[in-house]
Amino acid sequence: MTKYTQYIIAMVLLLGIAFYFFARKNTAGMYSTDEAVILEGQQIYAKNCLSCHGIQDDGFGPPLGGITSLLSKEELINFIKNPLKAMESGNERAIAMNSRYKRIMPPFGHLVDADIESILAYIAHETKLHQIAPLSLRRENKITGLTGRLVPPIKKSKLKITLEEVIALPQLDSTSNLGVVTLRPHPSGDGTLFASDQNGIIYSIANGKAITFLDMKEQIKDFQSGPGIATGLGSFDFHPDFLTNGLLYISHAETHKGQLADYAIASDSLQSEVQWVIAEWKMDDISSNTFNGTHRELLRLHAPTFAHGLQELAFIPELEKADLDYGLLYFGYGDGGSNNIHQPQLGHHLQSFLGTIMRIDPAGSNSRNGHYGIPESNPFANGKDDKIVKEIFAYGFRNPHHMSWDKASDNRMIATDIGEANLEELNIIENGGDYGWPNREGEYGIATLTDLKTVFKLKETDNDLYKNPFAEYDHEEGNAISGGYVYEGKLTALQNKYIFGDIVNGRLFYVNIDPQISDTAIYELGIAQNGTEETTLQELCNTKRLHLRVAYDHINKELYLITKHDSKIWRVTSAN
Repeated sequence: MTKYTQYIIAMVLLLGIAFYFFARKNTAGMYSTDEAVILEGQQIYAKNCLSCHGIQDDGFGPPLGGITSLLSKEELINFIKNPLKAMESGNERAIAMNSRYKRIMPPFGHLVDADIESILAYIAHETKLHQIAPLSLRRENKITGLTGRLVPPIKKSKLKITLEEVIALPQLDSTSNLGVVTLRPHPSGDGTLFASDQNGIIYSIANGKAITFLDMKEQIKDFQSGPGIATGLGSFDFHPDFLTNGLLYISHAETHKGQLADYAIASDSLQSEVQWVIAEWKMDDISSNTFNGTHRELLRLHAPTFAHGLQELAFIPELEKADLDYGLLYFGYGDGGSNNIHQPQLGHHLQSFLGTIMRIDPAGSNSRNGHYGIPESNPFANGKDDKIVKEIFAYGFRNPHHMSWDKASDNRMIATDIGEANLEELNIIENGGDYGWPNREGEYGIATLTDLKTVFKLKETDNDLYKNPFAEYDHEEGNAISGGYVYEGKLTALQNKYIFGDIVNGRLFYVNIDPQISDTAIYELGIAQNGTEETTLQELCNTKRLHLRVAYDHINKELYLITKHDSKIWRVTSAN
């Protein structure tokens, strides 16, 4: 072989190596620029990715803008199908992202390569359009953040429950993360259950069979289910006097088409496409097993993004009519994603409904729109500033996902708040209380605009500025708290315990409840099958991501679990 030939071969090899590295850094050109493919990718992205990932902004997971210019198409497809494999193989970026966000993305093996490629085409299009650089592995924080475990580990208990499957409801949309989330007993106490699916259906369940009680899509012209995990039919509850007045209350999302909202946090540059509505629905015949009647809108809210919207809606159960709280409706609204888009000023003040638990009187008329009342006992009801949201009962929450009441302790409210990247909170809610988000996550400080994922230890003088959670767990244990109930039923081992869990991994927990809250430790609740064999919800449902909800029949004192992943409802049958 001549020197000239060797030179040519060397040059070809060098050019090949250069092209390989160039291609890895310039992979955007590998993706389709066809408008139809990009639009399809945007739609699939909205259903599967938007609940956890922004294009430019932090979410549950890292922003995805720029990633298509950093990694090859093959690497991205393989990662999306099996993120855990990338972690186990020692992938530096996967390990760094796991360290920062404290969670592993669930596998999306159900997506075919063509679907993933259309998602990547959409991300590549947005990356080029907005000139987005990929998230750096080496972020320069201006604060010294805490790492590792922040609170004591959850204690393993010997207490185990057994479950029986009540029913598997239809899976209305297997391509989305929407599903069954709310369960209520029929007010008559006859054992009939009602369950709502975010896709728009409320089912009536009796004798192991489910029928459609109400289809929101037939009733609401602009009903919107998707994108993400928190749109569609949000929550519902029966009025305490339903057997007389036939009233129930439902929250739902609508596509924004210019409708005016009673409270709106949006601008020309910050305009989400969804609004949340609370409506009153009146049945013509309460003995019917399907809804026939009318409805009226009470309240319409317009937040800056799809994220962290209107959460649980509920009445305090089993109150006497003479009680001042009888017939008052509570509901939570998250921070609307305002902190993830670096707009913390939009919430955590009394002129904003973001990050609050609110209370209204559906029978009143002294609200801004005259469709409902502001209870006199609301903490800010008598303020002279008309800009104050007088519906606020408590505030300073990131995502007040669930609320319930401890009947034995004068109906003390217990509410869960889903955390950002470090801690999950269980709070005792006080009238007018400020719970600190986004200045606090759990009992730690957070510099929202500097780094939403990093917390720091407070000075002693700052410890009491806000209400602290009475129990919390670390993201080493789970990622999103699923609120529960204080059990009052016949299973002695569960009595005086607040039963809850983690939405993502399906672990079950409890805290011991007494009037003094003398024990703030969290204990793990086991699941037994076939007598003594221990199992988990992940094993029972054959999935790593459960979308767990805890439910309770407060009339018959029965405890239930909902696994949104497979639309199954489970009843707790024993506890030992």
